[in-house]
Amino acid sequence: GGVPPATDLVLGATAGCLACFLTNPLEVVKTRLQLQGELQPPGTYPRPYRGVLRAAVAVCRADGLRGLQKGLAAGLLYQGLMNGVRFYCYSHAEDAGWTGYPGGTVAAGAVAGAVGAIVGSPAYLVKTHLQAQTLSAIAVGHQHNHESISGAFKSIYQQHGVVGLWRGVTGAVPRVAVGSAVQLATFASAKDWVCERQWFRKGSWAAVLAGGMVSGVAVAVTMTPFDVISTRLYNQPVDADGTGKLYRGFLDCILQISSKEGLLGLYKGIGAVYLRLGPHTVLSLFFWDKLRNM
Repeated sequence: GGVPPATDLVLGATAGCLACFLTNPLEVVKTRLQLQGELQPPGTYPRPYRGVLRAAVAVCRADGLRGLQKGLAAGLLYQGLMNGVRFYCYSHAEDAGWTGYPGGTVAAGAVAGAVGAIVGSPAYLVKTHLQAQTLSAIAVGHQHNHESISGAFKSIYQQHGVVGLWRGVTGAVPRVAVGSAVQLATFASAKDWVCERQWFRKGSWAAVLAGGMVSGVAVAVTMTPFDVISTRLYNQPVDADGTGKLYRGFLDCILQISSKEGLLGLYKGIGAVYLRLGPHTVLSLFFWDKLRNM
């Protein structure tokens, strides 16, 4: 639409933050579900979180309604950084004509997502820590016990330096690269597909939402294993030198989850991932498109 990439950076960041504010409760639920039963065989651990709705109720009972917005500030920071950089890079690729080549949209989306993930990784690390924190009775995963977002950044930096702020980035890069590539490659075609079948009128809000939900199926299936790995790598406890106590890295995390929790362990929280992805895809791309037009 003739919007300069620098403008797309601001608009993409704004769109991501607006979408994040509305979908953060599902992000909290997703994080808890993905940490539940960590490295334990199915059926051998207590399950305080059972499904998306019951998990949301459990969060509210333990932490109040505000518990559903845990980590919101860190989430907004992450979405602003990641989506701003992602849309900036993708806009550059469009201007250069790279998206016009076969597979160009997928490649551009993947590269843009990977760069955005690296930039926003420290904010995602803190967001994961804060969203996992709760009362000991229903706590899952390691509890870092940060008092605030600023306290979290300060504590991590003091203990592990600048490198510690990027711990877990090896899981974040493939997560966002895969999610971004599939999202940007399927959203437009999914939206056209529902209109071709005359389910909704072309250009309507319902068509956009339906396209996002159809696209969300593909994104959820491909992205959830990377999402689980990313959450585990970010949240695991570490030694004094910053080495993870549970996982040595990306591949070790995959192997441990698969061997101890089964292959379905890589799909923990897929319901929350899907329910978040559809609205988040629609809202972020909708806000981005409208802001571009303005």
